[in-house]
Amino acid sequence: MTAFKWFFSFLKKHAGKMCIGLFIIAVVSAMAVINPKVSGIIVDQVIVAGKYEYLWKCVAILLGVCLFREGFQYLAQMLFERSSQGVLFDMRDAVYRKLLREDFTFYNNNRTGDLMSRQTGDMDAVRHFVAFVIYNVFRNCIWLLSAIVMIFFVNIKLALMFLTVLPFTALVVFLQMKAVGPAFAGVRQCFSSLNAYVQENIAANRVVRAFAKERFELNRFEKENEAFRQSEIKASKIWQRYVPIFEFIGTVVNVILMIYGGLLTIRGEMSIGNFVTVNGYLWMLTNPLRMLGWLINDAMRFKASIDKIYKTFSVEPDIKLPSHPVEKQKIEGEVEFRNVSYSAHGEEILHDINFKTAKGKSVGIIGGTGSGKTTIMNLLCRFYDVTGGSVLVDGTDVRELDMYNLRDNIGMAMQDVFLFSDTIEGNIAYGDPDCPFEKVEAVAKLADADGFIRAMPDGYDTMVGERGVGLSGGQKQRISLARALLKDPAIIILDDTTSAVDMETETLIQQSLKTVSENRTLFVIAYRISSVKDCDQILVMNEGKIIERGTHRELIEAGGYYASVYHHQYGEFTADEKSEGGN
Repeated sequence: MTAFKWFFSFLKKHAGKMCIGLFIIAVVSAMAVINPKVSGIIVDQVIVAGKYEYLWKCVAILLGVCLFREGFQYLAQMLFERSSQGVLFDMRDAVYRKLLREDFTFYNNNRTGDLMSRQTGDMDAVRHFVAFVIYNVFRNCIWLLSAIVMIFFVNIKLALMFLTVLPFTALVVFLQMKAVGPAFAGVRQCFSSLNAYVQENIAANRVVRAFAKERFELNRFEKENEAFRQSEIKASKIWQRYVPIFEFIGTVVNVILMIYGGLLTIRGEMSIGNFVTVNGYLWMLTNPLRMLGWLINDAMRFKASIDKIYKTFSVEPDIKLPSHPVEKQKIEGEVEFRNVSYSAHGEEILHDINFKTAKGKSVGIIGGTGSGKTTIMNLLCRFYDVTGGSVLVDGTDVRELDMYNLRDNIGMAMQDVFLFSDTIEGNIAYGDPDCPFEKVEAVAKLADADGFIRAMPDGYDTMVGERGVGLSGGQKQRISLARALLKDPAIIILDDTTSAVDMETETLIQQSLKTVSENRTLFVIAYRISSVKDCDQILVMNEGKIIERGTHRELIEAGGYYASVYHHQYGEFTADEKSEGGN
């Protein structure tokens, strides 16, 4: 499907209103020929022949036509405006729904500001095309054709003389469209880049201030802004060259009437009234010619915008629902990684990962930065698909499960905590917005968040700033943990969730988790051994491989990487501590 076919699939829904609007425009635009005709009659019959009884009839016709045209033209404009808003609503809704279905790879490859510009500036160009450009192109075409036909009825020689300018007009139209199309594509690209920069910079304003880089960022903004300005100037220089040509062609039409039409009138081949009539039709010829340059610009802006919107919309996610997913009412929580490998951009991130855990057991995963800890959980949630082996939940490959049902049974407190601009209660209840307050309060207590929440002036109704601005790192982590627990999931994933809390708070959280994870599978990803030491199984990751596995005591006794990390975090330990697992 092309971008235009995709656009017309939305336009078809409003075809009824559009057709009625076009019919009304055709009628009222064709009626524009009446005024010049009546004006000619007034000249020939009233002024020249002295038949004054025609005057009042002609005036009544002119007023009646004016009222009819303006009334129905208003109706047509309303139909087009409603159609444009309908197309905009449907298209924006479709694009947003598609964005929600896209996978992590898509968002890794697209900037947020670029995607926002598709939903704002580019969408507005589509609305303008439907509401204004289609309406005016059709109206001007009716004017042009009606005027030429009527001039043929008045004088064939004069009509043929006017037609000589049309080939030159068509040539100029072709040249302008060919030149201005790429220019407007560049404008939309620069606009997206500027929008992405501003969005990113506003989101990172605290980092900018912390490093006192306001001047540096201002210089970067000026470069982006200048690039956008230059692209607009480049595009404007193109249409500025062509718009005067259309104005000149319109003037040529007037000159033809003055010279050739005047000559025909002097020769007696055309009456003065007919001359006035043709002069009245003349604006129906010149107005479309003068509008043509502007309409071409708007059409090319629309083309550039719809191409960019469709390019975003047409990207298919790598992670897709299976055609016939395995139905599971409730996931129990047994997880197995069987010979799992994962590569991205030609780099192997995980290699031959094998482990299995039963329902109600806990797995700790520890390792250095970039060792593949978070990637394991991303594969379990099917944010990415394995490139080798398989991830099994309750004995079924996750690629065969309903993706949304799988994720709905997993509660995940992510490493990068994101809180919405909502109340604290709204953020905790995100997974189940209709749940009672008592449930929100209960999971907040489990995450040791109830205390600091109640200490706030508005308690659970406290509004959280964008991305949790105003809360400490530890507070955000505890709200994120409460949000994960509220779903009552079969599998709980804590990705470095307690790194920003003190040791005492971490201990309280771990004690609470023991009470809620008895019948749930728990995965704990951490750098601190204190976070994983009580897990039933601990996996030690390095360079995408499991280099050690076992319980805390077994790994301490092995004296390998895990024991080394324990030594760096807790210092030397005695032989008794070693034999007791360091507890």
